[in-house]
Amino acid sequence: MEKKICLGLELGSTRIKAVGIDSGFNPVLSGDYTWKSDYIDGIWTYSLDEVWTGLKTALAPFKGVDVAAMGVSAMMHGYLAFDENWNLLVPFRTWQNTITAQAAAELTELFGFNIPQRWSIAHLYQAILNNEPHVPQIAHITTLAGYVHYMLTGVNAVGVGEASGIFPIDSEKLNYDEEMVKKFDELSASKGFKKTLAEVLPKCLVAGQAAGELTAEGAAKLDNILPAGIPFAPAEGDAGTGMTATNAVAPRTGNVSAGTSIFSMVVLEKPLKKVYEEIDLVTTPSGKGVAMVHCNNCTNDMNAWVSVLRETVELFGGSVSTGELYTALYNKSLEGDTDCGGVTVYNYMAGEGVTHLDEGRPLVVRDASSKFTLANFLRSQLYSTMSTLKIGMDILAEEGVAIDSLTGHGGLFKTPVVGQKYMAAACKAPVTVMETAGEGGPYGMALLAAFLLDESNTLEAFLSDKVFADAKAVTLAPDADDVAGFDKYLEKYKRGLSVERAAVENM
Repeated sequence: MEKKICLGLELGSTRIKAVGIDSGFNPVLSGDYTWKSDYIDGIWTYSLDEVWTGLKTALAPFKGVDVAAMGVSAMMHGYLAFDENWNLLVPFRTWQNTITAQAAAELTELFGFNIPQRWSIAHLYQAILNNEPHVPQIAHITTLAGYVHYMLTGVNAVGVGEASGIFPIDSEKLNYDEEMVKKFDELSASKGFKKTLAEVLPKCLVAGQAAGELTAEGAAKLDNILPAGIPFAPAEGDAGTGMTATNAVAPRTGNVSAGTSIFSMVVLEKPLKKVYEEIDLVTTPSGKGVAMVHCNNCTNDMNAWVSVLRETVELFGGSVSTGELYTALYNKSLEGDTDCGGVTVYNYMAGEGVTHLDEGRPLVVRDASSKFTLANFLRSQLYSTMSTLKIGMDILAEEGVAIDSLTGHGGLFKTPVVGQKYMAAACKAPVTVMETAGEGGPYGMALLAAFLLDESNTLEAFLSDKVFADAKAVTLAPDADDVAGFDKYLEKYKRGLSVERAAVENM
């Protein structure tokens, strides 16, 4: 039997992945399975049968491995409703759905706290408002991570970070906010809902707490690839595992995840003074308050342009690997003017909540005086991936939120220096990229499993003093010229949002 490892599972939007780490917290084993959501009867969903196919495939390399502890993570939010025997009542409604506008608005007003459409409580309340036939049968509401955790352990609980995407959290009591729970129960009862939130929501746990162990029934669902008896860490969401994987769980730290979408997580020293629909308030896996700026659009438009430029190369009989092409184009952007020479790109393949657009239209905008070069165009493309995020981050700056360090991870940061340099300029803060950040969520979940067995008093100390004390990382401070150029670009970008709105309305 191989040496003991800690195992992290994550069910992401495109991959189900398993990562094992050794006693030095280094990734040593992994497996994965590719899947995608389906749009059925107006709902974005995933098959729960495929959950188990994917987990067994991802875990295949772990057959015979000695697992000391493990945990489950998944994309946050969404809606899984079960009856008292844990029979699924309606297909899984993922975070991608925007079908809860009325519920989200009413709950935001009721709580004085921003409730985004993708949150589980918005889905539950919308189902109540819609008088959906399954509502009277509801006995349990949970998330994808909570469902998998329950099926493997028999424990109906999630970590506090995951719970913070279900319902608002009281960061002092490390549980669902009691006053808001009371308000919801009174409101839902007036609409005919017979259950209380205490009855239907999973229990809330914090990092380091025991959350059950793999049962014989759970092991059987995984074809006994793993033996029963493995202890579990609390199930977490992808936001919490991303923070863990980048050592961004202490106040005044944050991380930026940049790929198909882009979002920042900043750990707060104190609550925000106002409610902002552009800012989600969640928590770290240990319950500290976090401000989240989430944007739907990041690298998709750049990817489309890279495809067009590849066609151009092939038109002349050339060929180039995907990695070489991205690296060359990213590096070419460094030759552009710091303000992109007056070339402005809107990368909105989809709508954006931060800028209040329900749909998107990708645009390249310039005037006769613009310096339209390949370098300026590419630099503008990369600036556009973080411009909407910057608008949200500016709200935090106006609130006086301090950020000592940001850690970047995701596809935007794969090419050394370039995305990191631009993000530092945009956020006016040093940006660090770590060697292990590419492992992402499942690596973070494996670390949370390791913390379950560790004697450190806090997650912050465990990560800083043990896991990342000697981590290989590169940090770039903001360059003054880049900051000035990005600020000039962003002002033009914000003025031109009226052009983007007109395109949505007329094209």
